[in-house]
Amino acid sequence: MNTADQYLKAIYLVQQIEAGPASTGQLADRLEVSPASVNEMIGKLEERGLVEHEKYKGASVTREGERRATDAIQTYCVLERFLRNVLDVDDFRAEARQLEPVIDDTVADRLDMIIDREPDCPDCFDAEADACGLLEIESD
Repeated sequence: MNTADQYLKAIYLVQQIEAGPASTGQLADRLEVSPASVNEMIGKLEERGLVEHEKYKGASVTREGERRATDAIQTYCVLERFLRNVLDVDDFRAEARQLEPVIDDTVADRLDMIIDREPDCPDCFDAEADACGLLEIESD
């Protein structure tokens, strides 16, 4: 997953939590980057038609941006499920977050063939927890 997709995922999730545009500060906190980095990337995403940005209000994903964001969420869910259910990694969420930026679509598709992914993925994703909601239920 590339950096642009990570930003789209973050914007999409903040939009869900806030029921509105994602502010620069919220995105900087979520992505653990500087507000200047967020502004720069939002500009690039807006140029590509993936984000709409209104100064002092925030950023929102476009239809194509939402498609890419949900693909990124699904890739993250595949990673979590693979690490937990196949490799039995104790801190699978921390590992998934570390691997997320370097996993491409080909690897994600191959991992997806190994795991037993829920049919409603990525709708199972809990935006506030930034994790698959079904794995949380299963781990109780």
